[in-house]
Amino acid sequence: MAEEAWGRWGSEDERGALNFIGSEEVLKAVKLVRSGRVIALAQPLSATTPVPRHRAPMLHFMGRDGGDYAAGGKRPGGFQFAEDTVIMSLHYGTHIDALCHAWHDDRLYNGFPSNGIRSTTGAARCGIDKMGPIVARSVLLDVAGVVGAALASGATISRKLLEAAAERAGITVQQGDVVLIRTGWFETMAAETNYFDGEPGIDIEAARWLAEAGAAVIGADNFAIEAIPFPPGTVFPVHQCLIREYGIALLEGLVLKALADAQATEFLFVAAPLPVAGGTGSPLAPAAIL
Repeated sequence: MAEEAWGRWGSEDERGALNFIGSEEVLKAVKLVRSGRVIALAQPLSATTPVPRHRAPMLHFMGRDGGDYAAGGKRPGGFQFAEDTVIMSLHYGTHIDALCHAWHDDRLYNGFPSNGIRSTTGAARCGIDKMGPIVARSVLLDVAGVVGAALASGATISRKLLEAAAERAGITVQQGDVVLIRTGWFETMAAETNYFDGEPGIDIEAARWLAEAGAAVIGADNFAIEAIPFPPGTVFPVHQCLIREYGIALLEGLVLKALADAQATEFLFVAAPLPVAGGTGSPLAPAAIL
């Protein structure tokens, strides 16, 4: 695999394709707002949120609640409050992958060494804290709408199918876009126990087409963007291509049905990852503003 974007924004760059989004792009994206309708694109977070077997479910504890006062807790000046703590993976529910999330040959995006990722300190390079807020033009490629049904597990979304979705929407993928791909997987399979056993998703050709078009972020309503099972002899080839080679962050676990039902094609996208120092990803609550 070639390192397609390494050095494009300098040898010290840790943001990758997000560099395509500057002040001019933000101003253009804001002008897309017509009705002011806001559509949430995130899954609810709870202990029942779908999670792969290698990740623990979210733990939610109350540190102070009404029971404390019922048991005689002090109420200075009549004041009472509740407070809680959440423990969960940074790759839980709707989330975004940092550029340190996937690599091969001991090199991250832009050539940074993978030995800079430590269990005690996180990632020295390309962590989620380097990403910053995302405000951009976004486009919806409704592949499920093109096909007329939710795609099946393992179904491959080709470049041709993405082009058909773009043509159906009357849009062109532009440099700096947040590209959202609807497969129908989450809306039909989220409650199923085999949700993580496979999924429809894009292939390498489709991934490279989006990257060469200048996509800043690529997201989908599945859990890993790419088709699973992988092509023979490969392991997460789209992750390796987009994250490591092109510096494109992946936004996984989106909820896109309401956006499709609104017949949205291009719109303002806003989201801000949690700036966890050295984190490999972040839960996200993105919104589309129409």
